[in-house]
This record gives sequence, C-alpha cells and structure tokens, in this order.
Amino acid sequence: MRYNTILLAFLALTVIGCKNKTSEKEDPTKEQKQPNIVMIYADDLGYGDISAYGATTIQTPAIDSLAKEGIAFHNAYATAATCTPSRYSLLTGMYAWRKKGNSIASGDQPLLFDTSKPTLASVLHSAGYKTGVVGKWHLGLGGPEGPDWNGDLKPGPLEIGFDYSFLIPATGDRVPCVFVENHNIVNLDPADPIQVNYMEKVGNWPTGSENSELLKIKPSQGHANTIVNGISRIGFMEGGKEALWDDETIAQELVKKSIGFIEANKKEPFFLYLSTHDIHVPRVPNKMFQGKSGMGPRGDVILQLDWTVNQIISALKAQQLLDNTLIIFSSDNGPVLDDGYHDQARELVGDHKPAGNLRGGKYSAYDGGSKIPLIIRWPDGKGKGTVSNAMVSQVDFFKSLGKLAGVDMSQYNAMDSQDQLATLTGEDTVGRTSLIQESFAGPLSYVKGHWKYIEPLDGPKLVPWGPIIETGFETAPQLYNLQEDPGEQNNIAQNHPDKVEDLQADLMEARKGLSFTMFKPKVE
Repeated sequence: MRYNTILLAFLALTVIGCKNKTSEKEDPTKEQKQPNIVMIYADDLGYGDISAYGATTIQTPAIDSLAKEGIAFHNAYATAATCTPSRYSLLTGMYAWRKKGNSIASGDQPLLFDTSKPTLASVLHSAGYKTGVVGKWHLGLGGPEGPDWNGDLKPGPLEIGFDYSFLIPATGDRVPCVFVENHNIVNLDPADPIQVNYMEKVGNWPTGSENSELLKIKPSQGHANTIVNGISRIGFMEGGKEALWDDETIAQELVKKSIGFIEANKKEPFFLYLSTHDIHVPRVPNKMFQGKSGMGPRGDVILQLDWTVNQIISALKAQQLLDNTLIIFSSDNGPVLDDGYHDQARELVGDHKPAGNLRGGKYSAYDGGSKIPLIIRWPDGKGKGTVSNAMVSQVDFFKSLGKLAGVDMSQYNAMDSQDQLATLTGEDTVGRTSLIQESFAGPLSYVKGHWKYIEPLDGPKLVPWGPIIETGFETAPQLYNLQEDPGEQNNIAQNHPDKVEDLQADLMEARKGLSFTMFKPKVE
C-alpha cells in the first residue's frame, strides 16, 4: 500500500513537471527578448554605389542579401551631406545645425556632445542594452581644451551612453593615425608621447609638401601635412610610433573588435554601432581586395565594405544571434570621387554612377549629397524582400529605436526626431511629411512631400577645395518636383511662386533664431 502511494505521487510529479516544461516551451505569451541592434554605418557610400540599388559595374552580394531579407528604403536621407553633422544627428535626434560648431570636425576637436543630454546610446543603455561603438568617430574627444592624447581621452563615447568604444578618433585622412580604446590610445608608449597640431608643424616627421618622394599616394589638394604609412594627412603629428595603425588592415581590425563585442555581450541585448572607415579617403584596401573591382581603390574598398557586412552577419550566425538581431545598413552622406588624393577614382569610374540618378554628391545641397541607401533586416522577417518609398530620415533612429527597446519616448519632446518605427518596419508606406537637408555650408534645403526647396545662397557653384561636385548654391530660389524630376534638373521656382513662399516659410520657421558662419542666404 505504501509502495503504491509513493509510486502514484512520483507519477503525479512527473506529469506536472512535463506539463511545466511544455508550457515554458510553447507559451506564446512568454515575453520575447529585446532584439539586438547592429548598425553598420558606411562612410561616403553613394545611393548608386551598391548593386542592391542598381549598380551593375560592381557587385555587393552581402549587402544585397540584407536587402533580399529585409526592406530597402529608396527615399531615405542622412541629415547632412557631410559626416560630422550626420553622425551627430543620428546619435542625438537633433539636427546638427541647431548647435553652433557642428560642421566638419577637425582632428583635435573637443567632444561635440553635451554629456547631460540623452543620446541613442544612453537611451538604449537605460533599456538594458550593452552599447558599443567601433570605427570612425569624428565627433570630438575631450573637454573644452581638446583631447589629451597622452592621457585619458574623456569625455568621449563612454560619457554619452556607450559601454565600450574602439575608435578612429576623427577620420583616416586626419592625424593622429591611432586607435583609441575606451579612454586611451592603443599601444601608446609613454616614452614616445604624441604631439598633434592642426595649425603648424610639430616635430621632424616628413610632410607631403616637403617630402613628396616618400609618398605612395599623392594628394590632389590639401592632405599635404604629416606622412604616415606613405600617405600625407591633414594636420601635423609626431610620436606614438608603436600606436600607428596600418591602413591596409583597418577594416579587419574594426571587424575583429566588433565581433569581440558581439561575443562578449551575446547573453544580453546589445547595440553595436559599427562605423566603417570604408569608403572614405585615403582608400587603401587590404591585399584581399586590391585590383579586384577594376575601378581602382575606390571600387576595391566597396568590395571590402561588403566583406565587412558578410563578416558581421557570419559572426551573428555563428553565435546563433541572427534570428534576434535587427541589422541596419546605411551611409553618412553621398559619394565623392576625388576627395583629396590621386587614387584614380574619377579616371576609372567608367559607367558606374556613384549617386545613381541623383544630382550632386558629398557636400551638396542636391539629393546626391544626403539621399543614401538604407537597408533594414528585421529578425522576424518583416517586409522581407520589399522596397519602401516612404520618406525616412536618420534623425528618427533616436525615437524609433528607443521605442523598439521599450523606452517611454514621450519624455523626449523638444526634438527633431520622430517616432517612425511603423515606417521602419514597412507598415507605414508614407513616413515623414518633411525634412531638412544640410550641405557643407549649413541647412538650406527643405523637402515636403515630393517638393524640394533650396534657399538662395550666395556661395560657390562647385565645392571650393577640389571635388568636382555641384554645391546647389544659386542666388535665386530653387524648387524641384522630386516625383517628376528626381535628378533636380528643372528649377520650376518661377512657375510656382506660391509653393516657394510656403516652403520658404516652413524652413524659416524651423531655423528661426539660428545663425550660420559660412555662407549667408542672399537677401533679395
């Protein structure tokens, strides 16, 4: 009798245990883990530079696979036609021109962020995400006096919400040519301190202007200061020999650090902002890609960028994280061929159209300056293989990704960022109703629906320091119907004075009380 009682009790417990395990496994109401977010942010990649957006001369299969598995946005914009303001807007949710001094940053600029204000990184961090930035920064480091290259480089990314950072401090063509991990330069020998100066030469290292025989890449304009790895840069430096990067392995180093961050944080939700050096100048591809594109170094580093994307996707698969990771691929601004070095980008471009059917490029007020590829792959397959023509701005990542992470974004009211999560998932096919574009001279373009207004600006017709790119600056108002004329070839301002007046008023309202330091609008 006692044996039967024990046996019945054991069978009952076994049934209950199996039921509980089944419930755990099959309960559809069980809370889903927050998706990881990986943002791969390319540099100077144009709307027409990848095969997913119509390029035929060059193939980018890894990026194409993202488009096949996600949503390709064909009406997406960075907020600016240059890198610093685009990156600032992406991370703060504010147009960069609202804060004085947010033009193209120098290599020794103090941190551009107010550390008391929220960023995309700090918002995601508050939601339990581990946050990391790897790659090009170009948003300043250090306090008001600028960076202390031989000490602790702070404030920096760690003071605005990132848990980990591994940086190219400014750009590949600016000194110092070193990596910064968290608060310090990697491999810096205290006995060989770094000196940096952007106003005058320091030390005795050779320069491009004085020792051109040492160069393996000749500058076309500017970029004639200190030589590092046979390439003359913007700015002067000396010291830190053990810390200098190898240009040919920058992409591999950034991939290595990115995968390391993914592996270290795979057990909790993470946000990785991988800001590639490619395809910015100087374009020095790894030996794996040299000569492979038939378009010279610029084409080769597009292949290297595609390799980077493939490596990150492969790492996510290897860690069984791909099915719970949101992948965002985009660029900081439009394309440029000659941006300071003779690397045959213009001579070997052939039939390739870096900006697609758009006018202008990097620096420009035309759409070629800030209309960019944007591909979003959702882990649950939302919008798989579709194209969206909804109007999207990168400034909206702040509120949209914050909402995705479960943060109450209603506390962030006075911002340019909008909650466009439904647009990013493909549910909303309209998106924004308007946005502002910033050229290298400041905000001067206003897009509303399919209409685009470019305010009168008394400035140069071409970028004044070398690149053969139309600025979009004219002394009379410009108005374009982007639906009928996406290449902005026909200025119809005189035919629609009422529309010009309405858009001009909207733009003036948006920028009320702001001042610009480069070119001021001409007063008619």
